Amino acid sequence: MNILSSWRLVLALLAVVVSVPTVRAQAYNNPTLEKIREYGAIYVGHREASIPFSYFAGDEVVGYSKDLCDRIVDAIKEQLDDPTLKVVLVPVTSSSRMLMLMTGMIDLECGSTTNTRIRQQSVAFGVTTFVSGVKAVTRKDVGIERIVDLDGKVVVTTAGTTTERIVKTVLAARNASARPKSARTHLESLSMVVSRQADAFVLDDAILSGLLVDSPDGDKLKLLEENFGFEPYGIALRKGDPEFKKLVDATLIRMMKDGELEKLYAKWFMSPIPPKNVTLNIPMSGMLKDLLRNPSDSGI
Repeated sequence: MNILSSWRLVLALLAVVVSVPTVRAQAYNNPTLEKIREYGAIYVGHREASIPFSYFAGDEVVGYSKDLCDRIVDAIKEQLDDPTLKVVLVPVTSSSRMLMLMTGMIDLECGSTTNTRIRQQSVAFGVTTFVSGVKAVTRKDVGIERIVDLDGKVVVTTAGTTTERIVKTVLAARNASARPKSARTHLESLSMVVSRQADAFVLDDAILSGLLVDSPDGDKLKLLEENFGFEPYGIALRKGDPEFKKLVDATLIRMMKDGELEKLYAKWFMSPIPPKNVTLNIPMSGMLKDLLRNPSDSGI
């Protein structure tokens, strides 16, 4: 996929709003493949800083989820017999991604999105492609070692994620509670911990690991060992479009069966990645290995 410059992204997004009559507050209900064929383009939502899933490395969008979506786009081109199909990359946030998908502003959401039963009421998910632990990052000098140590502390989460609810539930089970704060982006959340506006930032461990290796303050921070829980990631698509979901799932399952997905995993989690050529060193979990053998789109 070719990345558009910032101004082209804005124009592209405006073009969708203008050219697609149903892109308003209501859901976009036409079949996705029909929409793609009609407009000669697929609009792919991506994150800006969800390392290593979907993020900018310089001016290029890269990542594990981005590579998975590249393969899905190849399958779409083949099915539509259109090798010159345009691919428009559209940045999304934790707060905007679901609405942009539902209203037809994007056709696939290729980021780091947890498949939950609540979200399944609004969108659909492809089969699970990653399982993440949910952890907290804190400063090394604040004396927080365990989840229970967050009792009474300021805990920041990123708006639009599932983690605020998870933190509240897990702490309540331990007769503890935190003072919640919310930030717009993952980078803002991490910055609040660095600047001592928050005591901890809770998010999926793989993304936290990526943020830490990319942060100039990473040596001042640490991940707690305990998990708040586990979350399955999936490529999100519009609900009620069985033909498109079948294509997405078939592409991902083929990659699971022929070993391509495992190779992509090694590329992004066990090898040096851009822009700093650091290695996250996150071996594939037993849960994900099981899901590669027995694909599932079940949410939590």
